[in-house]
Amino acid sequence: MFLEIITPDKKLFSGDVKSVVLPGSDGKFGALNKHASMISSLKKGKIKIVDSKTETQYFEINGGVAEIHKNKIIVLAE
Repeated sequence: MFLEIITPDKKLFSGDVKSVVLPGSDGKFGALNKHASMISSLKKGKIKIVDSKTETQYFEINGGVAEIHKNKIIVLAE
């Protein structure tokens, strides 16, 4: 699936990933390939990304919104 993490200043990440764990307002949640469509608010925390080479990356955010739709995840982060 394709993931973009965008802040007001710059694009932090853009590319294909195997999985993503996001810090949702009501707790952490993960997204895998063909996840159901949804929109969620995010709280301060770390985004965990496992890319197609199974390498793990982390991005610290202060909150935001995530949209998952048709195998694409867009995170608008603070």
